[in-house]
Amino acid sequence: MIPLAIPSPPEGAEVLISLGPLEIRSYAIAILTGIFVGLWWARRRWVERGGAPEVVEDIALWAIPFGIIGGRIYHVISSGYLYFGGENWWEGTRGTWIDAFKIWEGGLGIWGAIAFGALGAYIACRRKGVSFVTFMDAAAPGILLAQAIGRLGNYFNQELFGAPTTLPWGLVVDPSSPNFPREYPVDTLFHPTFLYEILWSLAGVVLIIYLERRFRLSGGQVFWLYVMIYTSGRLWIETVRIDEAALVGGVRINVWVSIAVLALAAMMYMRLRSRKQHNGEPSVAVPGAD
Repeated sequence: MIPLAIPSPPEGAEVLISLGPLEIRSYAIAILTGIFVGLWWARRRWVERGGAPEVVEDIALWAIPFGIIGGRIYHVISSGYLYFGGENWWEGTRGTWIDAFKIWEGGLGIWGAIAFGALGAYIACRRKGVSFVTFMDAAAPGILLAQAIGRLGNYFNQELFGAPTTLPWGLVVDPSSPNFPREYPVDTLFHPTFLYEILWSLAGVVLIIYLERRFRLSGGQVFWLYVMIYTSGRLWIETVRIDEAALVGGVRINVWVSIAVLALAAMMYMRLRSRKQHNGEPSVAVPGAD
């Protein structure tokens, strides 16, 4: 089955361009590409709802920095052992608190990125006098598409893969990579969990668009539908991953977070759906102020 396996990226593929001390990494390019594609789609959907196109760029100037900061904060909190006295599992050395600020070395948590990004978007929407709920509905499928594109960076970094597998789409990880688990033979194949999340997210994008049109979702329902779809996929994908993670009760912390956020999203979606049907509200929201 080895010939059918997903090959590891070429040596040095994690660095796309090197200009002396300046390195442009594939991971960063994947994330930035996802952001730009997501913004482009959000802009189109916002204009379709009658919003001014320049508003999306203004909101992005708040949401993107907030999202990056939030993603880093969540990563540092959930992986504190890397920065505050714990062991780096691949080297057996101890990190220092100053490393928590080295965002260029990687490490962003999607939970923090979405939460803080939404906060930044809320602040911007309030400043611009437009509907935060309508904007999040417009942006939701683009956010999920951006996440799918961003996951390509994990492939080039050879990280966040799953348990060993004999499936023909198993992932080859370079044995010389610091992320290769030393307890396994060098020819071990691993579940490509980054690919599972990419495919799940792309399928989720299609489902969001279909359900939005089929049931004329609005008023926040599209956003919470996105959250439900992503977290339900992340829940099972987390159970396959074997990379080092903080544990709560012997379970990966992201499993607990997925369960909690999924429950919240389902509750919010059903509440909005029920309220809309009860009040006989119009099916199409407008970009006016909340």
